[in-house]
Amino acid sequence: MLPGMSEASSNESVRELADIPAVEVISRAAVMLMSSAAEKLGLADDDPDTSARLDLDEARRVITALAGLVTASVEYLGPHAGPIRDGLQSLQRAFREASAHPDEPGKGPGEKYTGPVY
Repeated sequence: MLPGMSEASSNESVRELADIPAVEVISRAAVMLMSSAAEKLGLADDDPDTSARLDLDEARRVITALAGLVTASVEYLGPHAGPIRDGLQSLQRAFREASAHPDEPGKGPGEKYTGPVY
């Protein structure tokens, strides 16, 4: 049980999760990771280069986690796989563009799972 949760609310949360199809849980997790990466790349701001939220170290971690999730679950995503993969590749490209010294192809965030992104 998580801190601050009563046993009743914990059981309710577990029941609710049990009713959600796996593909939806995976898709929601992917969208959350994509949103986090976009924020950490400063993409929500008018000028990502001067964003106070720009944090490439954090963005690398989130993008790599997203790439691992997508790679491990692509067979279950059905029609959601294409858009999620496209979003991941867009974030990988945005990371490369935001980097003062871009990683070599195949060495960028998540590329050990997805292959090189140019």
